[in-house]
Amino acid sequence: MSRVLHTAQALVDIVVEVEDLPPRGGNANALSEQWYAGGAVTTLVAASRTGAEAVHGGAHGAGPHGDLIREALATDGVGLSDEVRPDSDTGYCVVMLEPSAERTFLTVYGAEREITAASLATLDPQPGDLLCLSGYSLFEPTRDPLLAFLETVPEGVEVVLDPGAPFATFPREVQERVLARTTVWTSNADEARALTGLESLQDTPEALRRRIGSHAVVIVRDGDRGCLVFHHGRGTEIPAFPQEAVDTNGAGDTHTGVLLAERALGADWESAATRANAAAGIAVTRRGPQSAPTRAEVDAFLA
Repeated sequence: MSRVLHTAQALVDIVVEVEDLPPRGGNANALSEQWYAGGAVTTLVAASRTGAEAVHGGAHGAGPHGDLIREALATDGVGLSDEVRPDSDTGYCVVMLEPSAERTFLTVYGAEREITAASLATLDPQPGDLLCLSGYSLFEPTRDPLLAFLETVPEGVEVVLDPGAPFATFPREVQERVLARTTVWTSNADEARALTGLESLQDTPEALRRRIGSHAVVIVRDGDRGCLVFHHGRGTEIPAFPQEAVDTNGAGDTHTGVLLAERALGADWESAATRANAAAGIAVTRRGPQSAPTRAEVDAFLA
């Protein structure tokens, strides 16, 4: 069976609820604080809860943050291909959550940045596997190891790019090296517009496919309006399942994890996107990044 593999950073999310963000130089009091395993963990947990085999290939450190990451992955049966970094702990991200469910991030780096091409190669991607990349891994010092590893990935592996906000800001040469190996693009609407320079969301999937190649599958999420799936020269709008959100943290990663897991299990892209939309709809009604539903919960929701 095809696997869902992830190369990106696993971080601890420290989520603090605030009534409002403080002004520059100001102060705000947290209403609550919760610690979660986040980053690539969210995508992988969503994939595993859907029923696919999922493996993390990023670096992870010794210490309480690394322990939290490993515990979260093990709880949902997600594998680890790399060894613990004994001299540093995993980093963390402070997530300030407002009542509107909007989030603001502050990231502190740690052992998750200590990757090499060889350490990523422990994932051993095989034809049929779905290998996920994050645009956030294209900052230094993880850019060069990731690009070097990417050039060794065999044909037949689905290379899935989740560009994040930074991808459009990278030099054109870096973008082209990644897009040359990309077979699947999955992003939100703002990220698609940023790379293409187009305002009309309907036009972005075809423009992205021209940048990547005619072989590419392009998925663009548009919040409670659903997502667009574009491949084989045609686009399909997949409606969302709007819910009253309490926390949008991890919804996009949940969508990606379920989408890729469904593909690994044999679904077509449109069916996979429908279930991913449903999973994201459920996820925003729950707090924390590990809010992905199980396969049975998605079945019940769709029923």
